[in-house]
Amino acid sequence: MASRNVLLIFKSDIMYRPVIYRLARDFDLIFNILEAKILPRKEGRILLELRGEEDLIDRGIRFLEEHKVVVELLSDKVWKEEELCVHCGACTGLCPTAALYVNQPDMKVVFDVQKCVACGMCGLVCPFGAMKDIRLFDPFAEGRVAGE
Repeated sequence: MASRNVLLIFKSDIMYRPVIYRLARDFDLIFNILEAKILPRKEGRILLELRGEEDLIDRGIRFLEEHKVVVELLSDKVWKEEELCVHCGACTGLCPTAALYVNQPDMKVVFDVQKCVACGMCGLVCPFGAMKDIRLFDPFAEGRVAGE
């Protein structure tokens, strides 16, 4: 069974359409809502973990996009700048999903993007700015292109 974390963005003209339940009904996908924010009459953002067969996940994502839902892969949104990381481990203590951990015996900090839920804690605590993320739940993000 494959797993993918995605950010779904519902613009104001589609945010009240019931499309997520169809991922389970029509594509046999298991979904877990990791975080959600709704700005009434503006935008809805949902961080969703999708689990199922790889081809069904792809078909489910295409379905969402066909219904005007913006789908962004979380693995494209958060990354670790290896050259900035000094492997102090400060980020590992705050990571709620153990996406950041110290690999033993080399004592290097490892980032598993598949476990990341983009909470932003690592970026706040890293004294060297090694963890990079795009704020997923910026209330002023509507209309902006990712990375601006």
